[in-house]
Amino acid sequence: MARVVVVGGGFAGLAAAARLAKLGHEVTLLERSATLGGALGRVEADGFTWDAGPSWTTLPAVVRDLFRKSGRPVERELDLVPLDVVREHRFADGTSVRVPPSRAGQVAAFDALGPGLGQRWAEHVASYTEVWETLRREYLEVPWDPAAPSRELAALLDSRQTMHRLLRRRFKDERLALVAGHPAVAEGHDLRNVPAWAGVTAYVEQRFGAWTVEGGMARLADALTARLATRGVTVRTGTTVRDLVVRGGRVVAVDLGAGETLDADVVVVAVDPRLLPTLAPLVARTMPAIPPVVAHLGLEGEVPDLPHELVLHGDPLLVVRTGGGAPEGSSAWTVHGRGKLAEDLLRALARHRIDVRANVVTRLDRTPRDLVERWGGSPLGVVWQGRSTVRRRLGPTTPVAGVYAAGAHATPGAGLPYVGLSAALVAQAIGPA
Repeated sequence: MARVVVVGGGFAGLAAAARLAKLGHEVTLLERSATLGGALGRVEADGFTWDAGPSWTTLPAVVRDLFRKSGRPVERELDLVPLDVVREHRFADGTSVRVPPSRAGQVAAFDALGPGLGQRWAEHVASYTEVWETLRREYLEVPWDPAAPSRELAALLDSRQTMHRLLRRRFKDERLALVAGHPAVAEGHDLRNVPAWAGVTAYVEQRFGAWTVEGGMARLADALTARLATRGVTVRTGTTVRDLVVRGGRVVAVDLGAGETLDADVVVVAVDPRLLPTLAPLVARTMPAIPPVVAHLGLEGEVPDLPHELVLHGDPLLVVRTGGGAPEGSSAWTVHGRGKLAEDLLRALARHRIDVRANVVTRLDRTPRDLVERWGGSPLGVVWQGRSTVRRRLGPTTPVAGVYAAGAHATPGAGLPYVGLSAALVAQAIGPA
């Protein structure tokens, strides 16, 4: 039995702690804030609740595997609800498309934009079939060695093709390119620096669909918190880890400051490695992805009927998420903004003929700096700076013996599937007690 310390109580930390405890290890989880969940938590004010971060996920098998491998099946804890529409895109020319999570549905939806566009979109998504299989087999489901990847994986990761170049060549219709590039842009990336293979998100969304949790995604964090108690994990909130204590090239403890240390045989870092001086030099050539500007809105009265997620293309790029908790007769929306934010988010929203300024009864604004400070780092992980970025990340292993990395900073994407898979990789690399 190893003494395992998990640093960070977001989704990655919760998932890693639950898996490792089930494998028989003595696990302590340390979280700097007063609550667990991180970006998977909730925001509450005046009777309204909003998801702090993601409001839905793909790859429900990641969540199901996590709960099955740490105890009871997720179906006994939560209701995973499939979404009929992944998201709606509205374009500057006044056209729009609602993207369902199926090939046939997507072909029909894009054909409504113009003859033949559905087939072009389907061919684009299908082109990622082998990409997904390679990533799944060689990178996402097994610990990999950045210095010696398999031939298939190396060919994929070393490709010089970027998303920007691929989409310009593949789509004459800019609207299809905007839809294909949106997931990366929404996470703060410049498509000129994103490898083309990262567009596999479109394939994953089509094949596995989009899912949310009844009652809000924060219930997933609640269920995992309860699972830690069941598995006997020691949880310390309000505890900041200052650094790792390393002797002879191997971690032996974590430094909590004020002369306090906590002994450890294994440390799982589920936060930005820049926060720990021992690891910071190892990721000095990476940069965090900057979160968007966020406004959580409590609305009363009649408001437009929108899908779970609406993307308004332009500058600024606006994303509206509905489905939060609200008193009867009210609604809870969250608006994300990126780009030239020279005006208020709601004024920018009104220019798209969605004017809810008179309906606002509660509003909480968060700047990118607010979010980074609240969560102790960017929940969106590492920004793409070209194909070499994938090898500059840490995870699941690190050069420091006994230290492992999980979370958005250890994966090629910031969504719950990637983060959940990173925790599974850490558990696989450490193994049973």
